[in-house]
Amino acid sequence: MPNIKPISDLRNYTEVLKQVDKSRRVYLTRNGHGEYGILSMAEIDELDRYRAAYTLFEKLKYAEKSADEEGWIDADDIEKELLEDIA
Repeated sequence: MPNIKPISDLRNYTEVLKQVDKSRRVYLTRNGHGEYGILSMAEIDELDRYRAAYTLFEKLKYAEKSADEEGWIDADDIEKELLEDIA
């Protein structure tokens, strides 16, 4: 069950923060409408990892589409290019 509180409850913010953990967010309302959410740092870190994975997936999907349209580069050609850059 969501933990929904009016923003005015932040007057006693320590009590509100005690109710936040990884599995429970606290939602704050203003005039009866959702306005803010309080997350634990563990949940924020997890969301950041999901966002990074999603971003990587999107870039890989774009690269694969580009390779399908423009052609793939042979692994031997890449190795030669890399060795030339090192030399």
